[in-house]
Amino acid sequence: MHSFFFPLIQTALVAAGVATEKPIQIEQPSDKKFGDFSTNIALLAAKECRRNPRELAQDIIKHLQFQPDTVSKIEVAGAGFINFYLAPVFIMRSVEKVLENGDEFGKGCTGKGQKAVVEYVSANPTGPLTIGRGRGGVLGDCIANLLETQGYNVTREYYFNDAGRQMQILAESVQLRYLELCGRESEFPATHYQGEYIREIAETIYAEHNTALQESSDLSFFKKSAETTIFASIRKTLERVGIKHNSFFNEHTLYHADENGITANQRVIEALKAMNFIAEYDGATWFLTTKLGQEKDKVLIKSSGEPSYRLPDIAYHVTKFERDFEMIVNVFGADHIDEYPDVLEALRILGYDTSRIKIAINQFVTTTVDGQTLKMSTRKGNADLLDDLIDDVGADATRLFFIMRGKDSHLNFDVDLAKKQSKENPVFYLQYAHARICSLLRMALQETGFDPATCKEYHLLQLLSSPAELQLGFALLNFPDMVKASLRLLEPQKMVEYLHSLAELFHRFYQECPILKAESDICKARLFLSVATRQVLQNGFRILGVSAPQSM
Repeated sequence: MHSFFFPLIQTALVAAGVATEKPIQIEQPSDKKFGDFSTNIALLAAKECRRNPRELAQDIIKHLQFQPDTVSKIEVAGAGFINFYLAPVFIMRSVEKVLENGDEFGKGCTGKGQKAVVEYVSANPTGPLTIGRGRGGVLGDCIANLLETQGYNVTREYYFNDAGRQMQILAESVQLRYLELCGRESEFPATHYQGEYIREIAETIYAEHNTALQESSDLSFFKKSAETTIFASIRKTLERVGIKHNSFFNEHTLYHADENGITANQRVIEALKAMNFIAEYDGATWFLTTKLGQEKDKVLIKSSGEPSYRLPDIAYHVTKFERDFEMIVNVFGADHIDEYPDVLEALRILGYDTSRIKIAINQFVTTTVDGQTLKMSTRKGNADLLDDLIDDVGADATRLFFIMRGKDSHLNFDVDLAKKQSKENPVFYLQYAHARICSLLRMALQETGFDPATCKEYHLLQLLSSPAELQLGFALLNFPDMVKASLRLLEPQKMVEYLHSLAELFHRFYQECPILKAESDICKARLFLSVATRQVLQNGFRILGVSAPQSM
């Protein structure tokens, strides 16, 4: 709805002789007594024009031209705010578009023809997927859904960390458990992976090969077996919560030499060296971030010859630019906060347009059961597993709870709340609104013969004018703007908050406005308003990846 006012205000400014570079800001006042929309453009432009803000606001109003039955009142308030009150007929006439567009309502074309990549989850295949990784997975999946609503061609990518020291430790862990099965006991290092899943992988290897591998010093077989088994488990867990990827980028490809005998990692080093941002001292290769104002340089290649996380991450992002993605979204856990700025700096130095990269950092998750916070350790094998959470509360609650708090906020996942069948549980509350509408429409079909699939008398909506009806209708029209805002902020939480508010407004409308017992045309109009609400709930649920039950 905001876009409706922009060109009209711009035209009025020109007609009023107001020349200003100040941006037109349009907001929705929290208190309806200040209108449905408000702009402070007169306050912003008054100083440039050397005019009284209230007088300038009145002059702008004189030049505003709206179609009949669009705006019922315009007034100047306070120091110079211009408040707009929409005509009830206009609100309800606009709701007809929800019914006409159906599943397409809320979609846009700003990304049409553009390629976007969203990297999310990207957990090392060293163990089952944890709840912490699950939050990032749902966040990334929702962001990908938001991008698709705006027409982007989205690649959902998993960066497969199949190289580095952690994979070496994984292989050694499996080998040690395998040797135990062969009767060769040894002390198991505390630094290694101790979960039961390591024993199970070793048992599978032993069942297939018996003791044939006990003298082998080659860890590649143990690494590959563990990697394959664990990643299959990760993918299965992700599918259970509705997360899928259509691209998997293997880290080890960055270590493979091309036809010229140079790897992607080496190309990064050479390119940064050419820009005088590489030095070698203390036996290591350093990225000279002190030249960028930082206190310390950052290691790219350790004295052991092993790359730090930064080097392959830089090389990996170079491939994203080489694959011509116009938008690059990275969903990281809080453990990447110190690393990713250095990656962006390196890319900028190498000449890449880092404005195309958007970073979504999600904070840690703790789990509360019976009021007690669970403390877990991935390395010790007692990690808080995503599979266990899905078993306990279901996929819908898992997804929605992960994103009902802002990504920048620590999340305390209250398992008891997620299982409640009451309005206190936001998942139940949202889905109940949808189920309630479905139940209403079933009764309407039985009692009045109303079928939204065949009845298209949408114009009857313009008969509605009570506060509960208008507030619900107005909220429905905000859905497209909310989709865009959620994408701009990379914050699906905004969509959760909007849908919760919408559900509240529907429940109020349902209580205050008789539907099936109303006069025939009013009954149909209120049923259409209910159908439009159901449609917006469905469209929002689709973005969030939760189901829309027809009964509860």
